[in-house]
Formats: sequence, structure tokens, C-alpha cells
Amino acid sequence: MSYDHVITLVREAYKKDNLRQTIRDPENDVKTEVFCRLKSITRSEFYQAAVAGLRPEFVFVIHSFEYNGEQRVIFEGQEYQVLRAYQDEKNPEEIELICGRG
Repeated sequence: MSYDHVITLVREAYKKDNLRQTIRDPENDVKTEVFCRLKSITRSEFYQAAVAGLRPEFVFVIHSFEYNGEQRVIFEGQEYQVLRAYQDEKNPEEIELICGRG
């Protein structure tokens, strides 16, 4: 199957404020574009997420070596939260990112 879409993986940056509290620093987020393929959300995945109050919208399949635990992605100008990352033992070269708006 072909990787015919592009997503941007976003690694969030943090810094200390004047009170030495850790706060998000969006200006220094690290963004990496990767090729992916889209996969449908399964019915069971959708309903399991709904029980937890989540709304999965996309499954992006990328090469596992490109994923470093990022919790946000940008796809077609919209930002999504990574709800779950799944790596099938039968195919360790790919990882599925189940994403939604939370």
C-alpha cells in the first residue's frame, strides 16, 4: 500500500517561566513532515474511544522509525491529538496513529 498523504508530527517544547514552573513553548515545537497512508477507524475502536469521551477521526500509518512519541499531528491544516499509537507485532516496520480532536 502506498504512502500517499503527508502529516506533520509535532513534538511539543517546554520551558520554565519566572516562577520556575514548566510551561508549553509553542514557538519552539519541533515539526516533522512524514508520508503516511490513511486507514479507516474500526467500529470497535470508535465505540471504545467514545466510552472514554474521545472521538477518533483518522488512523495514520507511518514508518515506526519516524515516530518518537509525538502527541499531536497536523493533517490538511487541522491539528489532531494522538489518542493511541499501535504497533502490530506482525509488522514492526509500521505504526498506526489513531488521532482525533480529543
